[in-house]
Amino acid sequence: MTTRTAADESFKGWPPPVLDPAGPFAAPLNTLTWGLLAMAVLVMAVVLVALAIALFAPRAWRQRLGGERLIWIAGLGFPVVVLSALLVWGLSLTSRLSEAPQPGDLRVRVTGEMWWWRVAYLDAAGRELFQDANEIHVPVGRTIALELESTDVIHSFWVPRLAGKLDMIPGRRNVLRIQADRPGTYSGQCAEYCGGAHALMAFVVIAHAPEDYVRWRERAARPAAALPQQAAGAAVFERSGCGACHTIRGTSATGVAGPDLTHVGSRRTLGAGVLPNNAGTMGGWIADSQAIKPGNRMPAYPVLSGQDLRAVSAYLESLK
Repeated sequence: MTTRTAADESFKGWPPPVLDPAGPFAAPLNTLTWGLLAMAVLVMAVVLVALAIALFAPRAWRQRLGGERLIWIAGLGFPVVVLSALLVWGLSLTSRLSEAPQPGDLRVRVTGEMWWWRVAYLDAAGRELFQDANEIHVPVGRTIALELESTDVIHSFWVPRLAGKLDMIPGRRNVLRIQADRPGTYSGQCAEYCGGAHALMAFVVIAHAPEDYVRWRERAARPAAALPQQAAGAAVFERSGCGACHTIRGTSATGVAGPDLTHVGSRRTLGAGVLPNNAGTMGGWIADSQAIKPGNRMPAYPVLSGQDLRAVSAYLESLK
C-alpha cells in the first residue's frame, strides 16, 4: 500500500456527507431537513411576491396588500400555524433519537475531552468493560445507545450519516441512539466550538458485520500483547513516565488523563483525526504534538533521542 493510499484509507469517510443517511435514526432528520428547506423556499417566494407587489403593482393592489385583515392573516396567523405544524412534525420525527437505552441496545459512553473522544464500552447494566479513543465500533443493524458526557467544556457529538448532533455538557449525561444499516466507516466531528483545537477534534464510527464485531470486541477487551522485540520501546515508554497519563492494559501503565493506548496501533489516526497512524507519524506526535495540534494536553518530548523515539514509536505501533 503506497503512503498516499494508506493516508486515504486512514481518512476514509471524511468529510462527512450531511444529506446521505445510512441508518434509521438519520433518515428522519434528512426528511426534516428537506421539508424545512422546502418550506423556507416557499415562504421566501411569498415574501418576494409581496415585495414586488408593494414596489411595482398598481395602487389598488398595494392597498389590498396593506389591508388590516391581510396583515392579521399573513403576518400573524400564517406564521403561527406553519411554525407550530413544523414544530410538531419535527418532534414526532425525532422523538426516538434521545430515548433512554432500551433492552437489546448496545451501550457505549462517549466523553468529550479537550480535544479528543474517550470511548467506553459498557455491559447491559452500564458497567464499563474497556476503553478506546476516537473510534466507535458498532455492529450493523443494531441500535447503539450513546451516553454522551463532557469533562471540561461543551462539545457536540455529530456523525451526520447516523444521527443528528447532540451537545455534551459537563455534569450532564445525554443519550443519542444510532444505527448503521451497512458496514462502513462513518466520520464525525465536534459540532460546537470548544476551544482553539475544536476543528481538530474528529472521530469515526466503524460499522462491522455482526460476526466481525464480535471478533473485534473480543480482541479489544484483551490486554496488550507487545512483541518481545519491542521491549526497548516499552522500556522507553515506562522510563519516560508515559504511564502517568496513559493506560496500557496488561502493563504497569494506568494513567487516565490521556487516551487508553492498549490497542493504539490498530487505530486509523492519531490526535483525533489529525494524522494517519503509523510509526513515523507516531514519532512526530510524541516529539512535538504541540506543533501539530496546538493546545492539546500532550506535552512535547524533545528530550528523547532519535533512537528512543523510534523504539517507543515501534512499540506503540505494535499494540494492535
